[in-house]
Amino acid sequence: MSRTAARLSRSLPGTPPAAPVRIVHLGVGNFHRAHQAWYTHHSPDAADWGIAAFTGRRADVADALSPQDGLYTLIVRSAEGDAFELIGSLAAVHASTEHDAFLDYLARPEVAIVTMTVTEAGYVRASDGHLDAERESVVADVRALRADPRAAVTTMPARLVAGLLARRAAGPDALTILSCDNLPANGAVTAAIVRELAELVDPTLVPWLEQHVDFATSMVDRITPATTDEDRDHVQEATGYLDASPVPTEPFSEWVVSGRFPAGRPRWEDAGAQIVDDVTPHERRKLWLLNGSHSMLAYAGSIRGHETIDQAIADPACRAWVELFWDEASRHLGLPQDSVRAYRAALIDRYQNPRVRHLLAQIAADGSQKLPVRTLPTVRAERAEGRVPTGAATTLAAWVLHLRGLGAPVKDVGVGPARDAATSGELDVAVPAVLDALAPGSGPGLGLGGDTDLVNAVLAQAAAIRA
Repeated sequence: MSRTAARLSRSLPGTPPAAPVRIVHLGVGNFHRAHQAWYTHHSPDAADWGIAAFTGRRADVADALSPQDGLYTLIVRSAEGDAFELIGSLAAVHASTEHDAFLDYLARPEVAIVTMTVTEAGYVRASDGHLDAERESVVADVRALRADPRAAVTTMPARLVAGLLARRAAGPDALTILSCDNLPANGAVTAAIVRELAELVDPTLVPWLEQHVDFATSMVDRITPATTDEDRDHVQEATGYLDASPVPTEPFSEWVVSGRFPAGRPRWEDAGAQIVDDVTPHERRKLWLLNGSHSMLAYAGSIRGHETIDQAIADPACRAWVELFWDEASRHLGLPQDSVRAYRAALIDRYQNPRVRHLLAQIAADGSQKLPVRTLPTVRAERAEGRVPTGAATTLAAWVLHLRGLGAPVKDVGVGPARDAATSGELDVAVPAVLDALAPGSGPGLGLGGDTDLVNAVLAQAAAIRA
């Protein structure tokens, strides 16, 4: 495909002007751009709510989007074909290293919301769910902020604390911090780690937080693969302009939000979002059924030679394991069975869409952070009722095999202890050691690896996967 087409920018005819920045986002990537940025773009008051987005560890997205003035193309892939939409809600895109720009935004009174999609690993939590205050990156950030509240930091909680210190110093008060990551009670999780880090840096910030900052909660559901060169060529052919960073996604989209938003928010509900008092039933359904089965397919499917979700769900063995896991998880959702059956049927339709190439290797990343919220709740609920969850054991078995080098490559910053356990000996030794690393108990033999019936189920499913 020729690259002579004009580069996408707001100078092209028909492109929307940038809105004034009132939202700051941490972790801009495909997930954010197919969801929260899309809902903001579709809100009737979008012209008042521009987003200043900051990258994560890599600056690739900023390098691609900054020359495009934050514009990008959303490719909505249905079985019948593609639809292309130009999204203009990103008013500015910055690399994470542009720390002074982040502090400047937070000090502005018109900025009302900070949102995040930093993945589960970005919350730098220890195994007990609290801030991992002994992690090297956290220790370094705390030391830096104690010396200089404007110092550059690297972790998400430290960036938020730095931004809130700048906001308090400048005078503006009300602010909402809204997590859009796949974590149960992500608002409460964010509030806890921010308060814990603030206590270490400047304890006087904590009562200010209690008075001025609203930690909102949300659940986002839309399958969003990584962008390929084929996607870029496809956009150029269809639109006539060159987009360095389009976003492919599926037609289905769901966003459920709960929060006070004392400084205001876009009218997301008019764009299809649900504003509710309690996100919990929605997030549990999505985390356990969609994300839980995604993790299973990422490990078991890749071990069985598949590359994408649609390939894996077409494998009769993988499909049977997914349905078995869904049977187990569904018993503990607390939702009407008719609605659960409808959601499961919709998931199968979504997974079978051959035009949404969701790579298993992409989903497989950071399993040490994902399985505790996607798989272990079902394990514990089933064991509490005296049942051995064969479906959930399949995910655990596939993860152990993944850590031993089978299937998708291991990309997981927090996997050290579990990976060491997985390679500690034969499978019958490795499985209980990995389970203990994933869910340690309060004493010897009290971790998940001490559950003999569960260990035997994981070993049996490991053999089934390898067969």
